[in-house]
Amino acid sequence: MKKPIGIFFMGLLVLGIIASGCGSEKKENTKVSRTTELNVSAAASMTDAMKEIATDYEKKNPNVKVVFNFASSGALQQAIEQGAPVDMFISAAQKQMDDLEKRGLLATGTRKNLLENKVVLIVPKNSKLNLTKFEDVLKKDVKKIGLGEPKSVPVGQYAAEIFKNLGILDEVNTKAVFGSSVRQVLSWVDAGEVEAGVVYATDAAISKGNKIICIAPSETHKPVIYPMAIIKSTKQLAPAQAFADYLAGTEGKKTFEKYGFAVK
Repeated sequence: MKKPIGIFFMGLLVLGIIASGCGSEKKENTKVSRTTELNVSAAASMTDAMKEIATDYEKKNPNVKVVFNFASSGALQQAIEQGAPVDMFISAAQKQMDDLEKRGLLATGTRKNLLENKVVLIVPKNSKLNLTKFEDVLKKDVKKIGLGEPKSVPVGQYAAEIFKNLGILDEVNTKAVFGSSVRQVLSWVDAGEVEAGVVYATDAAISKGNKIICIAPSETHKPVIYPMAIIKSTKQLAPAQAFADYLAGTEGKKTFEKYGFAVK
């Protein structure tokens, strides 16, 4: 009789271990949380500010991971048109956002003007050239001018508008070296590969390799506005909207202003 009783209690013990194991596995599984990955395409000039904001946001929202693609606004626009997996887009000009909106690629009611910037003329930090205004790039000592490619880079479009309104665009283009983004133009100036360049004030401010000659007169170009919008094809509208609200809110504003942007 003792042997069957022993077997009976042994069976209960095994069942208890199995039940306990299943219970702990169930408990452990409840702790697993899904990470939301937001794909954000943003103008290259926003790189430093956006990375800092995303780091702060992820600390406050540990289930969200912000993945960036920084490039010229025109290149980002083309990628979105070709179906790239993008949840949010922030352009350095209205043109690219306008084109996407006309094609019905923006989520309704999500477009918002986020930031404003300035266009500046810069030279290498150790430059001895006597330049005081945009027209001075025509001086003989200026052999090469770094500009953004006007077909796809907003800062290049602003530069073309400025020089056209000053009546010197054709002469400037004979000296122009066109970059694929504002950061490339900045790197050329910092390295002394060009005598002058046209970039945003925020880009000039993050680098110690250049000095600002002047800000472009406001009447020579359209305001440099950065619109943002959520892309219609996103599968995570609510998380994207929450991040957009954070960018435009108090914390985002504080960081953007730190980097020289004006928040709309």
